[in-house]
Amino acid sequence: MSKVRIGVLGAARIAPNAIVKPAKLVDGAEVTAIAARDRPRAERFARQHAVPRIHGSYEELLADPDLDAVYVPLPNGRHAEWTLRALAAGKHVLCEKPLTANEAEAHAVADAAHESGLVVMEAFHYRYHPMAERAARIVHGTPDETEGLIGAVQHVETWVCFPLPRFSDIRYRYDLAGGATMDAGCYALHCARLLGPGEPVVTGAHPTLLSRAGEPGVDRAMSIDLRYPGGASGRAHASLWSRTLFRVKARIVGTRGALEVRNFVLPQMHRLELTVGGRTSRERVPGQTSYTHQLRAFVAAVGGADTNRTPPADSIRTMRLIDAAYRAAGLPLRGANTSVS
Repeated sequence: MSKVRIGVLGAARIAPNAIVKPAKLVDGAEVTAIAARDRPRAERFARQHAVPRIHGSYEELLADPDLDAVYVPLPNGRHAEWTLRALAAGKHVLCEKPLTANEAEAHAVADAAHESGLVVMEAFHYRYHPMAERAARIVHGTPDETEGLIGAVQHVETWVCFPLPRFSDIRYRYDLAGGATMDAGCYALHCARLLGPGEPVVTGAHPTLLSRAGEPGVDRAMSIDLRYPGGASGRAHASLWSRTLFRVKARIVGTRGALEVRNFVLPQMHRLELTVGGRTSRERVPGQTSYTHQLRAFVAAVGGADTNRTPPADSIRTMRLIDAAYRAAGLPLRGANTSVS
């Protein structure tokens, strides 16, 4: 297969690590174009990262016939719009998480992806690192087993908490679908889905709000209570600025033991800690950066392989939980008044 030629929509800070550097390690990928609303910024990005083509607008990049796919690292509230536009332009899409601002938008993207036959992958990059498969195997066992090493799961708890004290950051803007639940909570909820015993439902939510004029209803922290189909309990913690300054981990407690996954969001620096029968073992699962594994899976999916672990159908389930959390907290949904047409 020839290389998948990728254009980047926006010179975002995450783009070098998430797409440019991995493309140098993945044989089937090539970043060939960049567009930004501020052309000088796009020019600087192109010079720094040896991107050969610069487009003066996002629309111009999508119209480029020499691109096969686009990477969308725009603010949350713009993800659905530009993913839909990319699909309409015949491009495959790797879009930063969360894929959309709410569940309704996720359904719209899923429908468009199905109709187009194009790949849409939500960039939960940790899901593509071998660590995620190892953790899931410990908890759930093999397909032939009814449970994993820790026994029947009784409680799942996840944390994605880190400091973002600059309240002018776009991740605190309601009009751009900001908030801790959107930015950090989508990871916490996604991991709770991966390592939990089935798809959970939200039973309660406890927000800490941003106190700033002009941004009502924006959460800087949120704890979300969950219940799984068999009765197991769960809680997902998300924070951009709270008493918990930095904690990124998952803890799954079963009838025979417990698994703790440290730093699952960046699994290249993770640690698994398994306790069974009073004995604790620790391990790290080798692999390249999670972004490299993700891009390799994206390229393979574009080529027709069944490697997309985070398609729009998966995004719908995560966004359903996020919407439910905001409703339980008495807060407005993100993007509720935003058209995706």
